[in-house]
Amino acid sequence: MTPKKADTTVPATPRRRTSGPRESAARTRLSIIEASIQEFSQKGFEGARVDEIALRAGVNKNLLYHHFGNKDGLFVAVLTHTYENIRARQQDIQLRTVDPEAAMRRLVISTGKIWVQFPEFQRLLMSENLAGGRHVASDAAISDLYNPLLDTIEQLLTRGREAGVFRDDIDPIDLYISVTSLTAHYVNNQHTFEAIFRQKLMTPQRVRQRLEHAADMVIRYLKKD
Repeated sequence: MTPKKADTTVPATPRRRTSGPRESAARTRLSIIEASIQEFSQKGFEGARVDEIALRAGVNKNLLYHHFGNKDGLFVAVLTHTYENIRARQQDIQLRTVDPEAAMRRLVISTGKIWVQFPEFQRLLMSENLAGGRHVASDAAISDLYNPLLDTIEQLLTRGREAGVFRDDIDPIDLYISVTSLTAHYVNNQHTFEAIFRQKLMTPQRVRQRLEHAADMVIRYLKKD
């Protein structure tokens, strides 16, 4: 009987997955946007330089223009990316089944935390307001991001009214503007407030106190009695 020969076949080496052009382009766009956030938030739209953004991102300036067209197009992309991140963290849709008073309190506090966690967001907004809001106005996707939030606020107000807890004359847009004012102003003006009142205002304990204070003000405004 002839003995079997040992199998000396070398197993095929698995092919290494290579990223396609779309994935590579997406990474490039993201690296440019992240570099742009730093440049725009530090220097504003007018002061930011495309050359510096390309250098930060490690790309050729022509490649940056290929992806975004021009400086205005790049700033629109930065704002859209930032708004998307902010809206993803607000998670307001999850509040629609929560007790309306508790949900409103959570909405105020979560909104306030965003200003603390993303200080560059306020600086981008200040720059865009100086630009007359033209970049936000040019991208309907940014406005659309806030439709679910307004729907949530309207649902909470309706459920609160039906439960006999909330007043019936509250405008959801006015309410959200008040929520952002009560929370963002504190963070945006922290340095001058600290210099005037000689207190550290951004410690975890002090921030919690401020957000609870803002939530109390909103809830007391909303309540029917």
